[in-house]
Amino acid sequence: MRGEEEEEGGGGVSFLSLSAITSTRSGIKVVEKYEAGLGYKKISRALNISLSTIKSIIRKWKEYGTTANLPRGGRPPKLKSRTRRK
Repeated sequence: MRGEEEEEGGGGVSFLSLSAITSTRSGIKVVEKYEAGLGYKKISRALNISLSTIKSIIRKWKEYGTTANLPRGGRPPKLKSRTRRK
């Protein structure tokens, strides 16, 4: 259910899931509020983003210095780029 809102708990409060946070602008807003001294719960309520997403964004920012999507690892290609061109 990408891009859709999902309810957490029974309180009737809906939060966006991590897959719905695609823009780096949302990540930047989270980091700005974190640097201003707000806690995870207050950021979560203010931006209507789930608590686990807030934690993930801040962890990524602390570790890599960015909130952008990073390249994933995977199996190396069988053919080198030079061989593929021939």
